[in-house]
Amino acid sequence: MSGAVDYVLVTPVKNEEQTIERTIGAVLRQTIKPLEWVIASDGSTDGTNAIISGHAAKHPWIRLIELPPRKERCFSAVVANTMLAISRLETREFSYLGLLDGDVDFEAHYYEKTMRFFELDDSLGLAGGVVIDPGEPRDRIPRNRSDVPGAVQFYRRECFDAIGGLVAIPEGGWDGVACVMARMAGYKTRLLEGLVVDHLKPRNVSKGGFLRRRLQMGQRDYAVGYHPCFEFIKCLSRIGNYPWLAGSLAWWCGYAGSWIMGRASIVPEPVRKYLRSEQIGRMRHLFRLSNPPLECENQASLSRGDVIDFS
Repeated sequence: MSGAVDYVLVTPVKNEEQTIERTIGAVLRQTIKPLEWVIASDGSTDGTNAIISGHAAKHPWIRLIELPPRKERCFSAVVANTMLAISRLETREFSYLGLLDGDVDFEAHYYEKTMRFFELDDSLGLAGGVVIDPGEPRDRIPRNRSDVPGAVQFYRRECFDAIGGLVAIPEGGWDGVACVMARMAGYKTRLLEGLVVDHLKPRNVSKGGFLRRRLQMGQRDYAVGYHPCFEFIKCLSRIGNYPWLAGSLAWWCGYAGSWIMGRASIVPEPVRKYLRSEQIGRMRHLFRLSNPPLECENQASLSRGDVIDFS
């Protein structure tokens, strides 16, 4: 590669002894390894810390931060621990920052290929591969190809600095908000369809059974600021997915219930408005009322790299 290949990784984990070995193995296999990898363990009580410590003893660029036990998992903790890991980075000079979950696996050229996309487009601020859950077809392509899953978000450093860090949302959805904020700052965000990442367990499995997780996803969409019409269409489009109507209904009930109760959201209002404007554009295109939305283009009123101020 001709450009900068210096990147760092941060990972929040909690009781991931069943998966962390494969994730570490994937990073160790990389054709271009990170300058540093900080892993923040949120009070893990299984063998997670021992596994990480064993690898850290062999590879000094891997560092473990052991945090005190927390009563329960929460989405805010993921963001808090990620930001803590970033603050503990000893490497000060790097071009890219990668967020990585402790329950994924990917090919040996993953980060080399990812950085190549950034080299080819200096307006690309945030990218990452397609995360496939167990049982899903490996050729699955999400409908939204501009939002990058938090499990593998990879930032140009200037982009991450511009958004001012991650928003710790109790209901989850911080990764989608980060993508919106990156576009608001004038950067492109891109799902790299040719790069597949295997998620080693179902998402949000800690939140309970399948329908309970769908209910929580609706609550998340409300907290993030989804437009109600967009959310309704989204739920309708998933009626054909297992468990057919029940999953979509649970998803909509989660959103509608939060709407009726008037739950507050900590997502800054400018971000919510920008997200809804994007969703309105997608709905207009869906009903052939406009040209395709340019979510991945520089459509923000800010100049690229400007720091977003919500005060």
